Amino acid sequence: MVLTLKIDKLKLKSSSEETSNADDANCANTDDIDEVDDEGQNILLALIAQLRPGMDLTRITLPTFILEKKSMLERITNFFQIPDLLFEANFSEDPLDRFVNILKWYLASWHIAPKAVKKPLNPVLGEYFSCYWDNLPEGKSAYYIAEQTSHHPPKSSYFYIVPEEKIRVDGVVVPKSRFLGNSSAAIMEGCGHVTLGKWGNELYTMSQPNVYCRGILFGKMRTELGDHIKVRCEKTGFEADIEFKTKGFISGTYDAIGGIIKDSTTSEELFYISGKWNDLMEIKDAKSGKKRVLFDTKKSVKVKPKVRPIEEQWEYESRKLWKPTIDALSKRNHEVATKEKFKVEDEQRAKAKTRLEDGVEFHPKLFRLVSESEPKAEDLEYIIYKRFNLKDTPESLTHNVFDIAPIVPGQKFEEKFHIPAFKKHDSNS
Repeated sequence: MVLTLKIDKLKLKSSSEETSNADDANCANTDDIDEVDDEGQNILLALIAQLRPGMDLTRITLPTFILEKKSMLERITNFFQIPDLLFEANFSEDPLDRFVNILKWYLASWHIAPKAVKKPLNPVLGEYFSCYWDNLPEGKSAYYIAEQTSHHPPKSSYFYIVPEEKIRVDGVVVPKSRFLGNSSAAIMEGCGHVTLGKWGNELYTMSQPNVYCRGILFGKMRTELGDHIKVRCEKTGFEADIEFKTKGFISGTYDAIGGIIKDSTTSEELFYISGKWNDLMEIKDAKSGKKRVLFDTKKSVKVKPKVRPIEEQWEYESRKLWKPTIDALSKRNHEVATKEKFKVEDEQRAKAKTRLEDGVEFHPKLFRLVSESEPKAEDLEYIIYKRFNLKDTPESLTHNVFDIAPIVPGQKFEEKFHIPAFKKHDSNS
């Protein structure tokens, strides 16, 4: 009750005129505004007073002023906003060049994030998000589908495909939040799989760095990525171990990375990686000692995804589901944002209670459990229910995508899309 009253009294930094006349440009910038003023700090302290080190934060309701204006399902699309890097990898004839370019694409994508300390909205069970790109290099298109396949623990499963280039990406984001005292940590247990059909279904697997929010109790709040990630291609034997270095209490610097690329079949060290994941990254040849720029994030050209109009969206599509909350966040009206967010979460609790009373299990609509015949995908747990053969024509692959869910304008969530994924799998395998 005390926490609710404090949220209601939160002093917004924008003027009333700005609040009532928020336009698209203003909405786009609010994720870059740090709104934790003195009153906001008091709200956090009231919340933290209830916590103990190591406590799971996934069931804690956070104040809305630290929320980004998008669901985690949409946040994942940040990784597909520098398509030229992914294409560069696919165009590389040499296997080692392909591996280096895949690593470059993956490392470069982490810098696409709000400038302020913000976290995406937690998707509700069964929520889904789809989008597309029709303006990629050489006029190519890409499609993305994601669904919240589990709520406790939260699991966001996603699928991305570029039919013309036979590029496919599958993944799952599994953040497990912990309170650490002056910091909170999101331990990222998910992974990503990149498949290059052009190169005989060459598969790259990658883990994720953990995310730390520092300065909750004292000091300036900021986000850090930390710990090691592994990127590996079993077919070629190349692998990378990259450390996202967190700043020490006395020494060190923010946002640094360092790591190595080696041939796992011979243990030969090939390249060393250094720099900052949100600035300049460099690569050094282990034999010659020659160093060059791997990627300069200041020169990145981002291609944002496109989404169907709100009026064509199903009630559980991310942007429609969270629209009242997002609109309030855009205007920095946190009282309304809190109420609208609670409505969505309260409905989620009611549905969970009904399922429990009726003895009904939840099944995702668009993703299915990985089968025993797919051992290379078992760490994903769920994959898109439709089976794709990257040897098929781009037209056939695109048709398969459109059979899964509405993605482009003019498509609506028709009755056929409501059939649970496990039933679709039984009839379409």
